[in-house]
Amino acid sequence: MSDTSRFFDEMLASDGAPRGPYGTYGAWFEGEDLRELRKKSAEAEQFFRRTGITFNVYGQAEADERLIPFDIVPRIISAREWARLTKGIEQRVRAINAFLHDIYHRQEILRAGRVPVEIIARNDAFLPQMIGMSPPGNVYTHIVGTDLVRTGEDEFFVLEDNARTPSGVSYMLENRETMLQMFPELFTHIKVQPVSDYPRDLRRSLAASAPVNCSNDCTVAILTPGIHNSAYFEHAFLADQMGVELVEGHDLRIVDGKVAMRTTRGYKPIDVLYRRVDDDFLDPLNFNPESQLGVPGIMDVYRAGGITIANAPGTGIADDKAIYSYMPDIVEFYTGEKAILQNVPTWRCSEPESLKYVLDHLSELVVKEVHGSGGYGMLVGPAASKKELAAFRKKLEARPSNYIAQPTLALSTVPILTKAGLAPRHVDLRPFVLVSPDKITITPGGLTRVALKKGSLVVNSSQGGGTKDTWVLEE
Repeated sequence: MSDTSRFFDEMLASDGAPRGPYGTYGAWFEGEDLRELRKKSAEAEQFFRRTGITFNVYGQAEADERLIPFDIVPRIISAREWARLTKGIEQRVRAINAFLHDIYHRQEILRAGRVPVEIIARNDAFLPQMIGMSPPGNVYTHIVGTDLVRTGEDEFFVLEDNARTPSGVSYMLENRETMLQMFPELFTHIKVQPVSDYPRDLRRSLAASAPVNCSNDCTVAILTPGIHNSAYFEHAFLADQMGVELVEGHDLRIVDGKVAMRTTRGYKPIDVLYRRVDDDFLDPLNFNPESQLGVPGIMDVYRAGGITIANAPGTGIADDKAIYSYMPDIVEFYTGEKAILQNVPTWRCSEPESLKYVLDHLSELVVKEVHGSGGYGMLVGPAASKKELAAFRKKLEARPSNYIAQPTLALSTVPILTKAGLAPRHVDLRPFVLVSPDKITITPGGLTRVALKKGSLVVNSSQGGGTKDTWVLEE
């Protein structure tokens, strides 16, 4: 697991020379003093600390607020590589939107037998309240984060789809801002596509998805669960960058058939609500009656066409890892094309033959909860102890339909800066996609997450991972 020689190094070829996209950067790095670079790295940490870029780690006695480590060696992607990735991501996002519309309407993919009925019917993420409901512009997934991994020069796979409330875009933006401040000379020599347009693009995309009876100035707001949420920094950051209000459930009420927010001049109607609250807590009258985070009656206003909720309620079923295993079929069913970006091979543990295979090869596989996220509830077989394997085996046998399994991929590496110099670490990539009725916008780059522990394949910040700036070259 700790031998990184068998993994594809995105920056360095086997002879130690920089690969094509890293040519100019590699020459620059060779001329730099490592001590000065380490000082810069410490400065970056102080910058993030002053800015307040933290996240909360749960599952302990109390939520632990931490700084996400930032590595100053960028991840660089060529324009050719990016063009292929964006084509595949756009195809996949279009298929996901078509799938969501279909399963809440005619359910043709179920009738055709391409996706089993029970995988939808027994899924907690499927919302009966959305049956027959068409969101404004037929957009379900206004903001998508598609997690990609790389295993070779031209080998990219989709690891998972994030269509509920994908997070991390604030880190993408702050990572770039930090690099621009610390290494301005690099950006004069290397033409990197900008990411700074994201807040403006997000504002435009949300406004373009407004209901038909939208007010002239199209009021957009972000709904946050509050300061104790792990992504609260991002909620506040995006509201500030977009120039919109950040609201909590207690700031909102239904006034004259519209969702309105409290202001110093009374209540003002909202046209588009970018919610960072899970479905179950969105409306205590329609979902969890104990919720204090949502707005009583917001679903009734939504169904009546009085507001756009981004992302639409019920989109979470597209994130389900059992659904993920059918994505090649879903893409082909709705686009008539083979998927450009491939899935990681997946065993559905709900199927007896697959379960037997997984149990027989548990120490070789990665096993994930179908509703899991953030690296929680998963088993990385090759890194697990005998005790951990035995405990997970019991969970798997008790609830097989709750899990899928995948091979342990040879994830690509990008060097990080250590005390001794450069050292390879495994990475993934989350590009961010904006969908409106007339346009799909993919920000060039995204969030590169890096496993800072030698040999680790788990990149999630909640599990000790860090982030890098992601550069997409202009040519």
